[in-house]
Amino acid sequence: MGFDLRLVLAGTLLLLAGCATPRPEGQVSPTQPHVPTRPPQTSSLPGPQTLPGWADEDHLAAFDAYAAACRVARDAASTRQCERAQHIRRTSRPVTPSMARAFFEEGFAVVAAETADGGPGLLTSYFAPEYQARRFPDREFDTPVLGRPAGWTRGQVLAERAVIEAGPPPSPPLAWMRAEDLFFLQIQGSGYLTFEDGSKARAAYAADNGHRFVGIARPMAERGLLPANGTSGEAIRAWLAAHRGPEARTITALNPRYIYFAMDPDDGGDPAGAAGVPLPARRAIAVDPASWTYGDLAWISAGAGNLRGARHGYSGLVMALDTGSAIRGPVRADLYMGRGHAAGEEAGAVRHPLRMWRLVPR
Repeated sequence: MGFDLRLVLAGTLLLLAGCATPRPEGQVSPTQPHVPTRPPQTSSLPGPQTLPGWADEDHLAAFDAYAAACRVARDAASTRQCERAQHIRRTSRPVTPSMARAFFEEGFAVVAAETADGGPGLLTSYFAPEYQARRFPDREFDTPVLGRPAGWTRGQVLAERAVIEAGPPPSPPLAWMRAEDLFFLQIQGSGYLTFEDGSKARAAYAADNGHRFVGIARPMAERGLLPANGTSGEAIRAWLAAHRGPEARTITALNPRYIYFAMDPDDGGDPAGAAGVPLPARRAIAVDPASWTYGDLAWISAGAGNLRGARHGYSGLVMALDTGSAIRGPVRADLYMGRGHAAGEEAGAVRHPLRMWRLVPR
């Protein structure tokens, strides 16, 4: 219960789809760029028990995720609820599912998030990929992972992807990858690399070339390279691998955006989002910071998607802990699925109509 636990890969590679959402890039400052106005009165608002599917939620898992990340919220009401959660954790051994459910029902009211036309929004998904890499190039691992250009500043516009990839590396590469794997790593914004000697590292977002993200799923379907309902992340990656070389580069060049990386140790956990805390799998979403504030608690309800292999739907409590360049609007969420291949496979098939509710601290 909780999430239909059914979301995940091509970051939903929807990231790759024309309406896809690119993986939120980088660990930007946790400053709140915008704090939406909260309803002044909560006493007359309905509680979470009125949400569709509330009785089937895994309230204890939701409570654990909330208590671990709630300190990123900064308004007084959210801070009080966070302190209340910490007190329950300290004084209750163990916290029970019924206690977790009561915490949310007593401490929060519910307000629906609405699109401009009143229709559904969009749920996509992203993940932390894990890929093979090499210290030195070979026939298969022939694409360099580049570090941040010297003197780079945020917002600076550099050459497009095709130009960067056609030229010699401007500095010694950090690693070498398969071309299709690096393309997906850049979409997700960060990921984990395993080298031939078994050592591991985290490739973290360090810079970009200043160009907007363009999904390649729709143009691939329009060109007849993949069926319209078969543009999941796995399908796209498989096509790029099968056509590695000039043919694949022609397609990936449709996305002019290029990401540069830094190498960090792999601590075995999940990456931090824009709010500055590790992302709990299936409990964190990337949102539009013009409509949501980091630390906000939300309920998502997403019906069946239209991509081949999509799970039936997703519902559950999540926290706004990340953002992304293609995530815009009050009913738009990118669900973090977790680390690795299985998470990626699921994320790549997530493109579901979405309803959202904000849980407002009482």
